[in-house]
Amino acid sequence: MADIMPMIPSDRQVIDGYGPGQFCVSGQWRVGAVVVLPDHTQAWGVTDAASLTLEDFAMVLAAEPKVEILLLGTGPTMTMIPKALRQSLREQGVVVEPMDSRAVCRTYNVLLAEGRRVAAAMLPV
Repeated sequence: MADIMPMIPSDRQVIDGYGPGQFCVSGQWRVGAVVVLPDHTQAWGVTDAASLTLEDFAMVLAAEPKVEILLLGTGPTMTMIPKALRQSLREQGVVVEPMDSRAVCRTYNVLLAEGRRVAAAMLPV
């Protein structure tokens, strides 16, 4: 298996791992839900994927350069989001890919290494 980490610029946020209720991003453990953008990571005040609204993604929509792909980690299992929310994000230029949060942890770094404009919003596992 090839190590993709050397392909990611050192100033980028990378997802190193996860554990019960927490994520490790660029060597720092963070408890609870997080949003990971290429240049910074912050807490995400969301506790339930079923009640997501467009406002919950304000920090992703405000990011510069613009995010093209949002990997949405819905916790330990994949939960679909409402079609209207998916469409609203698409109208803002963001394709949202819901998946369980473990899958987001595996996918984010690969897309970042490819130079994609990606973000991850994850509920804990």
